[in-house]
Amino acid sequence: MTTANDAALLGVLQESMPFTEHPFADLGKRCGLSEEETLTRVKTLKEEKVIRQISAIFDTRSLDYASSLVAAKIAPEKLDAAVAVINSHPGVSHNYLRNHEFNLWYTIAVPPTSKLGLDGTVDLLHRLSGAESTRLLPTLRLFKIGVRFDVEGDAKPGDQSTPAYTEANRQETAPLTAKEIEFVRVMQRDLAVIPSPFVAVAEELGISFDEAAVMHRNFLTTGRMRRFAAVLHHRKAGFGANAMGVWAGPQDDPEALRKLGEAMAGFSAVSHCYQRPSYPEWPYNLFTMVHGKSEQECEQTLSAIAETTGITDRHALYSTKEFKKVRVRYFTDEEINWEKANA
Repeated sequence: MTTANDAALLGVLQESMPFTEHPFADLGKRCGLSEEETLTRVKTLKEEKVIRQISAIFDTRSLDYASSLVAAKIAPEKLDAAVAVINSHPGVSHNYLRNHEFNLWYTIAVPPTSKLGLDGTVDLLHRLSGAESTRLLPTLRLFKIGVRFDVEGDAKPGDQSTPAYTEANRQETAPLTAKEIEFVRVMQRDLAVIPSPFVAVAEELGISFDEAAVMHRNFLTTGRMRRFAAVLHHRKAGFGANAMGVWAGPQDDPEALRKLGEAMAGFSAVSHCYQRPSYPEWPYNLFTMVHGKSEQECEQTLSAIAETTGITDRHALYSTKEFKKVRVRYFTDEEINWEKANA
């Protein structure tokens, strides 16, 4: 069971990990803990599977990867086999069963070196999985991304806050250097829970700590890295429900759609907010991800959004089973090997 100190620690860990020579000592000071106490509590929270991972959270598009949310309609008797096929792709980071006719929802990222590309990869997964229908739902506009669970328990459904990361944060378009790619490979790993983990990172990269700190700062400034922080096992942290709110916004008024998306992103309980394409059988072009301790909490937030935006054509798609939830591992040979084996 988490204590008040744990809640405070988890709160700041979800926001950012200081890139300093003694980050756990600096983190502990914000929570009234010593370095030793902080290290002990973080190790325990990881062992108890409250903390999933502490690492860099990169922006996929800024690394020149192509990515998308994908909705698939799978017959129940084919579901297990389809999940195995889809989960085998190393770029699939999330895969959930949801309460809808489109029942399997996954996110996928493919590297710039992919011969199939995003469309070709999803088309191949469609055929290999035996899906009846597959819909590609890439991000057309990013209004907000940034999961932060209210472990302190102070939040209300209608609370507002300024999104920490939006489309405006994506500034970098230049190709990465070899050293920057190596930086990504190292920083995407789970951080060692030791007194000076970033000093060890700099040594592994063969550069000084100050040089590593400058590179870290540049990645944040350009938006290539959204933050370096902890990701929690949301159910272990007490958040047993998550709803993907889908909303039918105006189809022929981009400015009105933008304003609606920004209004939705202003809700603190919304962790992700996107504009995505619609289809004849799928009129929903705004997506909001909401987490709560119960479905009732999620519904309260979605109702507050509906009241604010006036959108009545909407659905809440709840995750009923988690098949996969990992971080995308960038710049490895795994995707290329998968293509060679399956294409």
